[in-house]
Amino acid sequence: MALAVHLKSASDLRGKGDRIARVTFRGLSFYSRVLESCEDEARFDEVFRWPIGSKVDGSEMLEIQVLNHSKVFTNRLIGTFRMVLQKVVEEGQLEVSDTLIDDNNAAIQTSVSIEIKYQTMDGSVKVWSDGEFLDIPEDCDGTFQFETESLLSGHSQGSGRNIPVTLITFTEFLLTDDPAILETEDLDRKAMRLGRAIDPDNISLASVTAVTTNVSNKRSKPDIKMESSSGKPVDYQISVNVIEARQLVGLNMDPVVCVEIGDEKKYTSMKESTNCPYYNEYFVFDFHVPPDVMFDKILKISVIHSKNLLRSGTLVGTFKLDVGTVYSQPDHQFYHKWAILSDHDDITAGCKGYVKCDIAVVGKGDNIKTPHKASETDEDDIEGNLLLPEGVPAERQWARFYVKIYRAEGLPKMNTSIMANMKKAFIGENKDLVDPYVQVQFAGQKGKTSVQKSSYEPIWNEHIVFTEMFPPLCKRMKVQIRDSDKVNDVAIGTHFIDLRKIANDGDKGFLPTLGPAWVNMYGSTRNYTLMDEHQDLNEGLGEGVSFRARLLVSVAVEILDTTSTEIVSSTEVKVEPVSNISESATGKVEEFFLFGAFLEATMIDRKIGDKPISFEVTIGNYGNQLDGVSKPTGAKKKKKEGGTESEEDESELIQNSSDEEVEEDGDLVSVSSTPLLKPVITDRNYFHLPYFEKKPCIYIKSWWQDQRRRLYNSNIMDKIADKLEEGLNDVQEIIKTEKAFPERRLRGVLEELSIGCSRFVTLANKDQNQAGRTRLDRERLKSCMREMESMSQQAKTIRTQVKKKTVKDKLKLVLNFLQRLRFLADEPQHSIPDVFIWMLSNNKRIAYARIPSKDILHSIVDEEMGKDCGKVNAVFLRLPGKKGFGPAGWTVQAKMEMYLWLGLSKQRKDFLNGLPCGFEENRAVKGVGLQSVPPISLSYNMKQVFQLRAHMYQARSLFAADSSGLSDPFARVFFSTHSQVTEVLNETLCPTWDQLLVFDNVELYGEAAELRDDPPIIVIEFYDQDTVGKAEYIGRTFAKPITKMIDEHYGPPRFPPQLEYYQVYRGSSLAGDLLAAFELLQIGPAGQAELPPIDGPTDSERGPILPVPLGIRPVLSKYRIEVLFWGLRDLKRVNLAQVDRPRVDIECAGKGVQSSLIQNYKKNPNFSTLVKWFEVDLPENELLHPPLNIRVVDCRAFGRYTLVGSHAVTSLRKFIYSPPDKNAINNWAHAGTHRNTLAVLEEYNLKTLSVLFLSVHYNAFCYNKKNVSMYNKELESEFDNFEDWLHTFNLYRGSLLMSCLTVPQGSICMYKLPLSEEISRDAGFDPNMGMFQNIPHNDPINVLVRVFVVRATDLHPADINGKADPYIVIKLGKTDFSSLRSFDIQATFPMEVYADNRTWRTDSTANTDATCGMASTYSIHGYNVWRDPQKPTQILAKLCKEGKLDGPHYGPGGRVKVVNRIFMGPTVIEDENGLKKQTDEHLALTVLNHWEDIPKAGCKLVREHVEIRPLLNPEKPGIEQGRIEMWVDMFPMDMPAPGPAIDISPRKPKSFELRVIIWNTDDVVLEDDAFMTGEKMSDIYVRGWLKGQQEDKQDTDVHYHSLTGEGNFNWRFLFPFDYLLAEEKIVISKKESMFSWDETEYKIPARLTLQVWDADHFSADDFLGAIELDLNRFPRGAKTAKQCSIDMVQNEQELPTISIFKQKRVKGWWPFVACDENDEMELRGKVEAELHLITAEEAEKNPTAHDSCILIFLLFLTMLTLALFFFHFPTLHVSFLFFPCLFFHLDSFPFSTPLAL
Repeated sequence: MALAVHLKSASDLRGKGDRIARVTFRGLSFYSRVLESCEDEARFDEVFRWPIGSKVDGSEMLEIQVLNHSKVFTNRLIGTFRMVLQKVVEEGQLEVSDTLIDDNNAAIQTSVSIEIKYQTMDGSVKVWSDGEFLDIPEDCDGTFQFETESLLSGHSQGSGRNIPVTLITFTEFLLTDDPAILETEDLDRKAMRLGRAIDPDNISLASVTAVTTNVSNKRSKPDIKMESSSGKPVDYQISVNVIEARQLVGLNMDPVVCVEIGDEKKYTSMKESTNCPYYNEYFVFDFHVPPDVMFDKILKISVIHSKNLLRSGTLVGTFKLDVGTVYSQPDHQFYHKWAILSDHDDITAGCKGYVKCDIAVVGKGDNIKTPHKASETDEDDIEGNLLLPEGVPAERQWARFYVKIYRAEGLPKMNTSIMANMKKAFIGENKDLVDPYVQVQFAGQKGKTSVQKSSYEPIWNEHIVFTEMFPPLCKRMKVQIRDSDKVNDVAIGTHFIDLRKIANDGDKGFLPTLGPAWVNMYGSTRNYTLMDEHQDLNEGLGEGVSFRARLLVSVAVEILDTTSTEIVSSTEVKVEPVSNISESATGKVEEFFLFGAFLEATMIDRKIGDKPISFEVTIGNYGNQLDGVSKPTGAKKKKKEGGTESEEDESELIQNSSDEEVEEDGDLVSVSSTPLLKPVITDRNYFHLPYFEKKPCIYIKSWWQDQRRRLYNSNIMDKIADKLEEGLNDVQEIIKTEKAFPERRLRGVLEELSIGCSRFVTLANKDQNQAGRTRLDRERLKSCMREMESMSQQAKTIRTQVKKKTVKDKLKLVLNFLQRLRFLADEPQHSIPDVFIWMLSNNKRIAYARIPSKDILHSIVDEEMGKDCGKVNAVFLRLPGKKGFGPAGWTVQAKMEMYLWLGLSKQRKDFLNGLPCGFEENRAVKGVGLQSVPPISLSYNMKQVFQLRAHMYQARSLFAADSSGLSDPFARVFFSTHSQVTEVLNETLCPTWDQLLVFDNVELYGEAAELRDDPPIIVIEFYDQDTVGKAEYIGRTFAKPITKMIDEHYGPPRFPPQLEYYQVYRGSSLAGDLLAAFELLQIGPAGQAELPPIDGPTDSERGPILPVPLGIRPVLSKYRIEVLFWGLRDLKRVNLAQVDRPRVDIECAGKGVQSSLIQNYKKNPNFSTLVKWFEVDLPENELLHPPLNIRVVDCRAFGRYTLVGSHAVTSLRKFIYSPPDKNAINNWAHAGTHRNTLAVLEEYNLKTLSVLFLSVHYNAFCYNKKNVSMYNKELESEFDNFEDWLHTFNLYRGSLLMSCLTVPQGSICMYKLPLSEEISRDAGFDPNMGMFQNIPHNDPINVLVRVFVVRATDLHPADINGKADPYIVIKLGKTDFSSLRSFDIQATFPMEVYADNRTWRTDSTANTDATCGMASTYSIHGYNVWRDPQKPTQILAKLCKEGKLDGPHYGPGGRVKVVNRIFMGPTVIEDENGLKKQTDEHLALTVLNHWEDIPKAGCKLVREHVEIRPLLNPEKPGIEQGRIEMWVDMFPMDMPAPGPAIDISPRKPKSFELRVIIWNTDDVVLEDDAFMTGEKMSDIYVRGWLKGQQEDKQDTDVHYHSLTGEGNFNWRFLFPFDYLLAEEKIVISKKESMFSWDETEYKIPARLTLQVWDADHFSADDFLGAIELDLNRFPRGAKTAKQCSIDMVQNEQELPTISIFKQKRVKGWWPFVACDENDEMELRGKVEAELHLITAEEAEKNPTAHDSCILIFLLFLTMLTLALFFFHFPTLHVSFLFFPCLFFHLDSFPFSTPLAL
């Protein structure tokens, strides 16, 4: 079908100008050519054609716009013509002349003249030929401008021929009717011509696939990615760092934090008597499970009070979320966030406290970034740092989740025939043996319905009620039907409800809601066995391989009002009965018809055996031979009643019925399986079934609720997403291949997206009153329409912003649209189950394919139709369950060409229309009351004979299959029932076969025109040939041939075909590329004589092998490839033997060169001869360049050599030499993409290295971000691996993992010959060095290496207590020693190039390449003294000299000039004595800090830095075991010795003593009753301690019988402690338990806790209240007791605070607080205290230790003796006046003693 529009002219135009026209149909627009200087008439005389896949609706519109064209500004609209196509649809041809309308829909004088023709496939309208309609002169230069551009491939994955199409003449298009084939040069030229005609920033290039797609459109694109990895176990590591807790609700708590993930629990230590415990304890959980299982696990953080060995403790509160929520966060982590604790036993209680923690989830290959550390004040803002995903409100409410379970259908027989016979023998009857119940899991809770005994169609009518916070932090709900058994319950089927897809959290969103709707469950096959090998599928692990059951379920959410008195406070799961719902509530039951035709069955694995094979197709239980169902009773009854259908349904039935339709009273017996047929041998590995002229068919009638609207909307969005993804792949391919104008293609993609979204809004808003529409249907439709409208507007906005410079940024934004579309397209409410196709042999189910029902669902609207409905689809069968993992999942069990159609039975008139034409229907014998039935087979009477020519030129980057790291690859090409192989090429990953495979007498069935437009696909598989055993599978790709019919000329532009790249996949992983071309040539009556001759003889050297013809193989030019051989590094052993005499072999296109032999790798791993070259013929098209292969071999005795490793350079583009700018310094500096003076360690001789690699001046734990750069990853990653002119190539050896073994270093330069003479005439040009001029020597150099290790973070716990005792081991060459912080190593580069830095505890290792940086300031004294042997002025002078730069020139006023740049800086420096003197060092350092701004020779120098490197463990590859912060200094040994190494020892804590004087208390609550009088009183005492020193708590004496709450103490506490000022932490070292061997060091905040207690004689003391003061920031005490209030605690953030470390001494009143019964804070008393902080030295001078007590006591005895003496000698009484000097200062009294003796 096609619609063509002949735009003749536009007349009555006003003024004179350039005119252009735009013609739009179905969202696809064409532009005419620009007519320059037109006056009143513009004669376009152009034809536009739309091949279309569905009939044109009479209501569709054609739009034509005429515009004034501007080369500078946007085009201005003159007028628009719109026309409804009803008349065109009826008559097929129409000529129209009509006026245009302006923007206000007012008619204008300008008119347009057009002719429209419409041709359908069935000839329902007048047939017209292209020739009569399109009479265009041969010399017509009119161009047919596609508004878009596409990288057409002609094969399934869309990555082949990279052909952007901007302009193509209409005559070319008409003749070829094929994806336009243009050379890249032509495209660029035409694109530039287009750019001159139209504003380049306004050109859009949309996909031309809609235009050039084959007209028949009868074949679907197969999916090349075969393996399903959803159920495959993966390594995960979850790390949880519990930092502290705050505001825990309770009195005098001893809290413990429990971290629980799944069934694993880990506990922190217990902190005594505190509501604000500090832990800083780190836990790690390791898992090896499938991703879905991992992300559904619940992570629970609980706080428990008084847990010990004897009791479980009291639960304070819990916080829980699923692991998937954490993994979906940025960088897969929450950092320093506060988890809100809630009591699940009392939902009215409110918040129970907060726990501050870090949570990170790491999968294999994930990198955890260290977040930016906020200030402690910001982190103390609890409300602003809650542990909640973005968008979740801080105050979550409690809600009830109602999961209603109504009934289930279609359960499998859960018994064997043996069990059934036994039951019948004993009981006398055979009842169903399944006892089903439904289990729902949500947020770590489980609920179960009742068990329905012996029922395959159980009815529950119950709902399971969960009480959980809303929005919940658990994404999925698991619904499972299980079979109750006395021994072990078994899962029948599992379904997951994703809450994100049944809710919307936007402003116009809705609460989670679902159904009532049927959900389909899939799992293992339905035949029951005692040991089901696929039972995991029933648990929801992996893709189900069969329909198991369907369950009628609904979900609703109710937000609770926790203030209500009627609310039930418990969160226990409840199960309650609910009323039944009517059968019509889920929709009207309709009869659906599924038809399938097996056109081809090939590539059947020969391991299956030669037993007869059949195929079974099922939809639900319909078609299942084991326990399939027939027509449901409800549907039968409805048919018999008659007259129940609406008039609309009746009219639809009449319109879609035919004379051959089945009578309503007749029963159609479904045919669900093909006849048994014995397979035929294709080759040594595969069978095929002889489906030649006769094609078997199946058809199944089934009854389902009519919910097609859900699937239609999903299909519309899927097609928009598919088109968007295809367009984005085009843009990425254009950028990757560096083609012109990627921004134009992106604009076209956005135009298509905007039009598609608008089309969805038009189509989706249908069937609003359809029966069975749920609330979710209505809300989801509104949400999708809002989202699509928004996306359409955003696409239009972004389109206007797409420029050449912004294309990459905008591409990232558009990728987000694709994710949103895929999310919206996933329909959460099921309707029709998926279709399963099983291959059966010898009564066994061998392999299957699962096809979503929406993909084959029919609709009269093209956008709503499934992408594979009514099309021939290549279906690949695979092994079920775990059998399909790994290599078994990569191979194909069978390939089928299938035709599938699913729709309402009353719409099945056209169900055969999509089949290839030329068949006759074979129907079964008619039965009683049946007029006709669908065909059981098709007989094709039209057969075409072809010759397929497969031009297999080359493959690259194939997987290594042998232990050597190479493969012996060959390719097997499958087409229809034919198969051929290429020759085997030994030991290569980039084979160049250059081989033509000819398939003669290929018989294809159908019309010739359809086969020309849409031929079957070709499957190409790659294998590794092994000497013993079967060939090993490498990968697979698909291709489509270009077809030539007998009457076509074999010549340009379609023939000969051009080579294309096809991506090779193994499973879901990319496994290489194939460069090939395929052509399908029809053989006429005269036989093969009419075929184009095969140019060239067979290859005499390789036997009867045909090479690729000259017209197809690339045009070659002579290139010279120069190789810079530098050295080899880190060679591993090969076959247990060390590598001693290695050599590098370079090969490209059959030519190559060998490096010089390294005589002794241990002594010197560098090559003696640096540069070698070879000449080779390579394609002129750079994209077709073959890979360059690098092989390292070890030369051994007697002429033997062993392969060490290999590397394939797949793209040589970056190594192609372009003539340098005349102002360039030297050639080698421009061989790479940019020049970076800081290369890897061996790139310079180390005298130069001493200039460039400067020392880092850094004081440990004092990060000055202005002076020191912090790199959160390896240094080389920040600087592109330092590959400017010297490149590193990783060598691989091994079959699957291909572990990196060695790193050769060198570079490559290639250029086309002959070379310009200007280069060779340059002064100093050394012909022996080629393009690598001025290369430094690579002799070994001795250096002093200093490795500074600052600290390690997030280390994986190694001990049982969850901690580790880490120390560091550094290995460089043979030097291996351990230390704590810094290392000095003398090494010889490059022999000892790699530093192995290991943090030992569980062998966690991280390999580190050492580099260092340049200081940002110059100092001659102090900790940041300049330590490099050369000063900045010397370094700058040397750089200018080596770069041949003018300068540096120092001038007055603090200026320095280098080349044409002037820099300014200070010129004065201060020495140790404070004297100032003149210097140019600051100026020179300023230039070095801006060296990247220097033209020609400038580059980015590495600044002083600290880099963070991951620690890895070989036992857990890819998962970080921690990180270390470090840097490296290097100094050449032949230069002056550097100064001493910087001291980066951790700061030592300073000793302090805190003296706390408790003077008085007031308003303390009275707890006791007086024994005699009954008055309220308390026996008050105060207790205090510093956090972390609970065991050293101190008490005052007791103030007995306080009747007013007043207490007088005059008591002092003394707390000595060690304190880190910079970190504001107290340092405590103590043993964790009596069994601990070493002390553990803790760093905890400096917090003072004071408590007030009521002392009791015969029972435990009563806790009254407490206050905790952060000694760094606490509110100033009130001056009087009256001014002291609870606001000092509740509004602490708003009050001014003081620090005892600054104030030193403070006195005042502070409140005691505690929580009442309602968990609200209340005032429990007041305390007058004085805090005095002194250093340990001051405390020693003013002692208050136990010795002072003894001294006081002795002095008191002396005084008493003297008093008695004077009593007896009164004459000496006057001398007693001198004894008052014996009274002591207050501070001399010991701790915990009264102040008055």
